[in-house]
Amino acid sequence: MFGQREWGAAAGLVLAGLGSWMPAQAREMVPFHEFSVSPGSVVIRISERRLYLVNGDGTAIRYPVAVGKPGKQWIGATKIDGKYVQPAWSPPNEVRRDNPRLPNLIPGGSPRNPMGVAAMTLAGGEYAIHGTNRPSSVGTYASYGCVRMYNQDIVDLYGRVSVGTQVYMVR
Repeated sequence: MFGQREWGAAAGLVLAGLGSWMPAQAREMVPFHEFSVSPGSVVIRISERRLYLVNGDGTAIRYPVAVGKPGKQWIGATKIDGKYVQPAWSPPNEVRRDNPRLPNLIPGGSPRNPMGVAAMTLAGGEYAIHGTNRPSSVGTYASYGCVRMYNQDIVDLYGRVSVGTQVYMVR
């Protein structure tokens, strides 16, 4: 489903270069007092269409996101199991059923690739937290269960989390 796995300095250089031309940041530091969540965890609140990276000092970095359409949402806990720069994308069967004209693979870096500049896959399914080629969808219910972010925000989050980071999807 994804391609071009990147780690370490090479990914950092690519992502740093991508961040230099991007528009103003949408993220912000906000109070966050859910004590049952460990520092470094990611919390996605579907009803708010916001992703929180928990700092552990009573604050979190809050990012606007697009989440699953009604009927395509999921609730639960998982972990980041892969990090990719300029990921290729292969439409899952459900997406292909609804959009049979989609190609089998859209290469990374293509303006038609819905994954944007980076993606972090989530364990246990076909979902990811990723950038987007449709920034106007951020803040809406738009996906098949993935979490879409502005490209500049996925670049920021990518640099702050690692494989194994706990992710919670909540109402």
